[in-house]
Amino acid sequence: TGANSVETDGQTEWTDVQKKIIPWKNSTPSLDLEMVFQDRAAKLGKSNSRLIVVASLIDKPTNLGGLCRTSEIFGASALVVGSLHYIQDKQFQHLSVSAEQWLPLIEVKPSQLVDYLQQKKTEGYTIIGVEQTAKSFDLTEYCFPEKSLLLLGNEHEGIPANLIHHLDVCVEIPQQGIIRSLNVHVSGALLIWEYTRQQVIKQNQQK
Repeated sequence: TGANSVETDGQTEWTDVQKKIIPWKNSTPSLDLEMVFQDRAAKLGKSNSRLIVVASLIDKPTNLGGLCRTSEIFGASALVVGSLHYIQDKQFQHLSVSAEQWLPLIEVKPSQLVDYLQQKKTEGYTIIGVEQTAKSFDLTEYCFPEKSLLLLGNEHEGIPANLIHHLDVCVEIPQQGIIRSLNVHVSGALLIWEYTRQQVIKQNQQK
């Protein structure tokens, strides 16, 4: 069982159902959110895994649905979206194949992202942008911290300049083809998998 946040007279109540939807800054104490993360990690047997995938800048329901599915499969702590209305979209649901029922979803509007990223920094998360810059790390050479927040850019504009300044690091995917861009869901999936792969290796070494 999971938790679903429901507004009642300005307060947030937790009900014992499968779907986990968490509006950010909606009277939900951060402790409750951390408990949701810990509960998910414990059920997945990945107590050291803390990956938040932030997709608030993404517009297309198909990309969001695919990211939801990928994030759930590889054990991410949560998926952040710009609006919870996306989960009602048929294209989203077609790609997510019910993953939203098992993965905590957090609503953070694009205008709230700066505050959200700053809050996560104070909680010990490393803010990682998926972007090609002069100082980007090659994905094959980057070691993900346990507490990682992955910020994905918009389908067309990428990550805006005002958010680039709040990143701790940029990571790019090595490419060999002529076309120099990947679909944002594919890019996100590659980094989510690499994070998961590294965490599995660490856990096996600790056994």
